[in-house]
Amino acid sequence: MRRMMTRVTSALLLWGALAALATSPAQAQTSSPGRASAEAGEGSQSAEARQRDAAARDVAEGWAAPSATEAQSVTQHTVEAQGRTLRYTATAGTLTVRDADGKPTASVFYVAYTLNGAPASGRPVTFFYNGGPGSSSVWLHMGSFAPMRVQTGDPETIRPAPYAFGPNPETLLDKTDMVFIDAIGTGYSRPLGATPGSAFWGVDRDADAFSKAILRYVTKNSRWASPKFLFGESYGTLRSAAVAYQLQDRGMALNGVVLLSTILNYGIEQSGYDLGYVGYFPSYAATAWYHNRVPDRPADVADFVQKAREFAQGPYTAALAKGQLITPEERADIARQMSAFTGLSPAFLERANLRVDLDLFQKELLRDQRLTVGRFDSRYTGVDTNAAGASPDYDASDTAISGAFIATFNDYVASQLHYETQMPYLVSAYSLPGFDWNWKHRAPSGAEQIVPDVGVDLSAAMRTNPYLRVLSLNGYYDMATPFFATEYDLAHMMLEPAQQRNLEFKYYPSGHMIYLNPQALHQLHGDLADFYDRTVASAAQGRPAAASARPTSHS
Repeated sequence: MRRMMTRVTSALLLWGALAALATSPAQAQTSSPGRASAEAGEGSQSAEARQRDAAARDVAEGWAAPSATEAQSVTQHTVEAQGRTLRYTATAGTLTVRDADGKPTASVFYVAYTLNGAPASGRPVTFFYNGGPGSSSVWLHMGSFAPMRVQTGDPETIRPAPYAFGPNPETLLDKTDMVFIDAIGTGYSRPLGATPGSAFWGVDRDADAFSKAILRYVTKNSRWASPKFLFGESYGTLRSAAVAYQLQDRGMALNGVVLLSTILNYGIEQSGYDLGYVGYFPSYAATAWYHNRVPDRPADVADFVQKAREFAQGPYTAALAKGQLITPEERADIARQMSAFTGLSPAFLERANLRVDLDLFQKELLRDQRLTVGRFDSRYTGVDTNAAGASPDYDASDTAISGAFIATFNDYVASQLHYETQMPYLVSAYSLPGFDWNWKHRAPSGAEQIVPDVGVDLSAAMRTNPYLRVLSLNGYYDMATPFFATEYDLAHMMLEPAQQRNLEFKYYPSGHMIYLNPQALHQLHGDLADFYDRTVASAAQGRPAAASARPTSHS
């Protein structure tokens, strides 16, 4: 699914070299004393060289490269949503990112949707992006809150073309203008000149580039007086935490940050740490509940998940903390309790030392049916070549939607947004030469982190801006960023009670891409509409909003 890049500098260097080497027939007659000898002995070679030069010039002239000049295509549309006819402007274009000296370093592609007739000063604007790191924002753009979206079912594999793509009655355009941004090296976003892609491929480098792009959009479109929100998904939530602090440090105070399927701390993924197993446990329980693999299955997944939380925080955490010193009797007792939540046999759990890695769970839960469960959404099931293997061959929840989203965007951007470019739209940067993410992060305190934990960045932003509200959106069946691990990360920002009231949680019967579930999408719109109303009102009234930090759920 991922990547590719063009570089204008390479094209110019190649063209200059070819131009210097290429010699016209007229020049050859006057500049070579040994012309007759050359024609006699090397005429064939000269013809081949001229042909190579001509072909190289043709390639250089046809090289699709990004430009430092900001481009845009503006179109007018309407959509029926929330009982209203919304007339809006769609702008597909580029923003030029520059260094401190004003030198252009990257061209960032975006698509903005702005409501016609609404005063910009009081109208919220929200910046959307996916994560990866190294993913374009095609998923949020085509599936969530834009005025047009791919029509999805719950959960199902989207059939091949023609695809169901049309107006989105759950668009957030009734509450906010929206700007969907592609990371550099993805979509149509590219480095400029001699600047390498690696200059943007890292925790801090990426956050800096997004901060600059957002600042440029706000300045270019006179949106400094607008309420401003960030909306990131997956690694995009880590980016949001870092960007929220960077923007505030540069003079832009945000109103809200929406975290969809969150990961803020990559430290728990290191081998040897038991916290990752604890974080996954309630998601394993939710998945086993969905696939009817638990005895005496309760009616409500939310209640079942709460019991799994309590077990994970208490007996399970205590048992893992004992490591190899746990007694056989204690191990057997914990395995029995784990089995009641996960549907995995006590014997299997003991063989796994009570620590079940994600890929093994995906393979084991429905092994007797020769099925695997998805990673992005564990409600999806796949079929492997070998049912006896230790991990799935593929993620069924990924392959189920990818073709429809990618094909639909490529058609939409050309046929309806009328954005013209000969550059390919890169769904991801993963296969680009030199793509190797730099995971180091400098925290607000100045401390250098080898593995990022940007909870400290978000905490700093919330403590210094008492109006900044954060909404965490979580899917019960998300196995990529499990909700219990998210709760842990956000609970360890060490906020005082006043800031804790600005942190909210919502839960949905879906996976990583919550918006794929039509029921969840409707619930999402309602929750977000309420969040925007309260957040904007709190700033307008000059007092921080008071909201409960207690997790709430949709089941």
